[in-house]
Amino acid sequence: MVFLHEALGCNDMWKRWPGRLAGTSSLPFVSYDRFGHGRSDPLPGERAPDYLEFEAYEVLPRVLDACGVSHPILFGHSDGGSIALMYASRFPVRAVVTEAAHVFVEDVTRAGIRAALAAWRATDLPARLARYHGDKTEALFFAWANTWLSDEFASWNIEDCLSRIASPVLAVQGEDDEYGTVRQVEAIVNGVSGRARSVIMPNCGHSPHVQAEDRLLPLIEAFVADCLD
Repeated sequence: MVFLHEALGCNDMWKRWPGRLAGTSSLPFVSYDRFGHGRSDPLPGERAPDYLEFEAYEVLPRVLDACGVSHPILFGHSDGGSIALMYASRFPVRAVVTEAAHVFVEDVTRAGIRAALAAWRATDLPARLARYHGDKTEALFFAWANTWLSDEFASWNIEDCLSRIASPVLAVQGEDDEYGTVRQVEAIVNGVSGRARSVIMPNCGHSPHVQAEDRLLPLIEAFVADCLD
């Protein structure tokens, strides 16, 4: 299993989730920090609008090749879910699990990011993120916010790659996700060419693996077991 973290996430922020999920299937797992996140080096320059494509088509293949991994089961959260889908459209995978993935930009997404900007200015959000990202925190936060709120990024859309995904897909989203609507999972499930299923978690926001861990775990366990069989 390969775990791909969210836009402001990192390896350490997964906490026990990768080990708990992969462990139930006795699978080894890979989890890494993308550039600018966690313990990785800072972002090498300005973030381009196609940064997710770069991660999916250039960086992730190199990471998996270096780790000797082929035909992985991908688990991607938010940005990581988008990366997982794009990777699966070009490279062989056993299965894909997305959590709060985006395949296009919604007004609610941009509204959620504006709320995060307000929280950055008015709360201890910078300090909480700095526990994981250190002196890279401010650059990472504004690279994310400024990219998603830019006019250039407003038309970002990866729905055209979905039909090239033939592997099984499980698309998960919280019913109260502050960064996306169920239109995202509907687009994923209807767009892929392989077997696909959506799960909408009630009373849950953007991070079901945190906010509904015990409810989500058996659903993904059953999906992974079926894919392995």
